[in-house]
Amino acid sequence: ALSDAPDEEILRHFLRGKLPRRIKDDLLALFEVVDTPIAVRSSSLLEDSHYQPFAGIYSTYMVPKVTDPEEMLKMVTNAIKGVYASVFYADSKAYMTATSNVIDQEKMAVILQEVVGREVDGHYFPSFSGVGRSLNYYPLGDERPEDGVAEVAVGLGKYIVDGGLALRFSPRHPENVLQTSELTLALRDTQTRMYALKMDAAATAGQPGSDDPMDHLKVDDGYNVAKLRVQDMAEKGALKYMVSTYDFRDNVIRDNDSGDGRRVVTFNNILKHKAYPLAEAVDLMLTTGQEAMQRPVEIEFAGMIGPDPKMIGPGEKHKGRLYWLQIRPIVDRKETVDEALMNTPDDRLLLKSATALGHGNIEGVSTVVYVRPEKFSSSNNSLIAREIEKINRGFLDREERYILIGPGRWGSSDTALGIPVKWPAISAARLIVESSLPNYRIEPSQGTHFFQNLTSFGVAYFTIDTNAKRREGDPVTALYDVDYLNAQPAVYESDYIRIVNFPTPLAIGINGLKGTGVVLKPE
Repeated sequence: ALSDAPDEEILRHFLRGKLPRRIKDDLLALFEVVDTPIAVRSSSLLEDSHYQPFAGIYSTYMVPKVTDPEEMLKMVTNAIKGVYASVFYADSKAYMTATSNVIDQEKMAVILQEVVGREVDGHYFPSFSGVGRSLNYYPLGDERPEDGVAEVAVGLGKYIVDGGLALRFSPRHPENVLQTSELTLALRDTQTRMYALKMDAAATAGQPGSDDPMDHLKVDDGYNVAKLRVQDMAEKGALKYMVSTYDFRDNVIRDNDSGDGRRVVTFNNILKHKAYPLAEAVDLMLTTGQEAMQRPVEIEFAGMIGPDPKMIGPGEKHKGRLYWLQIRPIVDRKETVDEALMNTPDDRLLLKSATALGHGNIEGVSTVVYVRPEKFSSSNNSLIAREIEKINRGFLDREERYILIGPGRWGSSDTALGIPVKWPAISAARLIVESSLPNYRIEPSQGTHFFQNLTSFGVAYFTIDTNAKRREGDPVTALYDVDYLNAQPAVYESDYIRIVNFPTPLAIGINGLKGTGVVLKPE
């Protein structure tokens, strides 16, 4: 486990291990009363730390419900071993290094949770899943940072964690949804795929008759999760109230799930027409959670829309159920911000953002790693991600930090939206910047486990849209002087990436409550 063995080899050894008989007896008793799939997930000391939560680093496996208790036992016990094995994977070890932890400090329990959902055509999923944060560093219009923010998506919440196009809203301003404010945005920036658990045991257990444990579990905890088209599931009636229909004849979106045309995940019937009190419930969870924990919180939830015949009698009316799955603290850093730094004239700035995540001054960073805009094509995003992972490893080995700049959404699993890095691949960055290009503008991302890690490490995140329209005379709110960087000598240069090292650390400041951030050019 402590070696540099590949993840697959580590998993193979863990799967050969034996669990105590009493645990197997307890599991068999559990299967008699639980008639849903089971999520097998970690609950560790470091994940629950108030200062450096390890959100989303370890594996979470979902096990479908099968009628044979012995087959179910085998799948669940393998998943438990797989969760423990994931503590020792390469990504987890890199994360430990980045957080100055040693693996001996970690203590882990495993939680079994019923998976919220219903089965539709061999696939099991909740009506919707979401994450909420009681601090919103991307407030829109009259929203305030303390109003909180939520992201929701149809299907399993893994879609949000993987950086998919979920719907973002403030629970106190549920009608204020940027993604559905214009037709073009609604068609471009809403969910088209969704995740669901495959219920076919043969498909999920690999080779049922095989003695090789690796045929029954994979390192990738999403190996038995299907990526489905929203259109297909909506046409089966499984996404009522969450989707609207695009009427191409009249070029409008109608808030129902009938008729011809593309189904668009707008949640309009819920957020605007109140078919289900989602915004009020999320606000209650965030407010209650923050009061109880005495600090800002992040929550996970999932819900079912419509009555559940198992829960209520015939003829009873029921809008559905909302399940509160998890809560953890967000670290709210309250360092003072140097106002003189924040008011530096534009000609002395390398970067300036009006949508900045983070707070305070960042010191000791003298290196900029940036994706070359003139060479950028989203078709190369996977190659760029691999190159950045190698670069990051070098920074970790040298115990150095850097500023990372690139187009689109960092960490997205969709390569069309941005560079698909996982957190351990950029863990040495102290400031991460989403920049825009004239023909490549993506809405800023928000609310994934990725962001939990950003805030807990005090890593800043800038969104810089230099294409945004502004009126004459208005101050510049977005600035990225790439020509200045290009004019500096590079310590590393490839087809896609340049690295510039300055002799003195760069001055970096972020005002989290105003959402502004600056990086100064060296004197």
